[in-house]
Amino acid sequence: MDSKATTGWRVIRFDGGGSVEKDDEIATEMPLTVRLDGEEFATIVCTPGDLEDMMVGFLASEGVIRTIDDLKSLTLDEARGFAYAELHIKQSTGKEFHSKRFIGSCCGKSRQFYFHNDARTAKTIMSRHPIAAGQCLELMRLLQESSTDFHQTGGVHNAAICTADAMIAVRTDIGRHNALDKLYGHLLRSRIPAGDKIIAFSGRISSEVVLKVAKIGCGVLLSKSAPTDLALQLAEDLGITCAGFIRRGSMNVYTHPERIRS
Repeated sequence: MDSKATTGWRVIRFDGGGSVEKDDEIATEMPLTVRLDGEEFATIVCTPGDLEDMMVGFLASEGVIRTIDDLKSLTLDEARGFAYAELHIKQSTGKEFHSKRFIGSCCGKSRQFYFHNDARTAKTIMSRHPIAAGQCLELMRLLQESSTDFHQTGGVHNAAICTADAMIAVRTDIGRHNALDKLYGHLLRSRIPAGDKIIAFSGRISSEVVLKVAKIGCGVLLSKSAPTDLALQLAEDLGITCAGFIRRGSMNVYTHPERIRS
């Protein structure tokens, strides 16, 4: 378990008419202010841990960088809650779409929040790499088994980048979007191609989640939870296979089922 993701807290538990004092594990939350080329860019509420991955993935998701080579430097001052990023070529256009904003740990609710840059950065997925239904079930089982921080706190989301046969990396955060940005950053920093990969995810399939997956470039999104209608409309348009309610040996495939084999 990543010790940064949880913190101990003394609680009084009431159960069956009685009470007991006990130690509990709580999800850790911190604000991280991003300064880009010396200017304040955003403040992200997140879980400590894998912050370099999150920063790279966030900047790529926002269209600030395309590859890890676009970054001149990335420095974290975790104690003070700051991240400093410098580009090799400073942005000269489009800054009006990157106004200062507060990105909370819940899913973004304003279309204006994400549609400006998503029109530039979300990719239509053309990959046709197949995966068997049984492999989808197994990947979700592996994700659930690896979710130690969730089992301890009940307060975080988990996301994994996978091949059809195994998980490559798992990332945890209180925010769904942050967990996916951490995966994106890992892929970019490790120079791992995403086209033939699968994302297994613990949370609801929202429109924001689908857009993040499109930006990463993966064609299959697996979740134990439910989708929204806007998410599925976007998945249809962007060529992403969405499978939800993956639990107890069954699942629903909502979009582009041609990638799922019996």
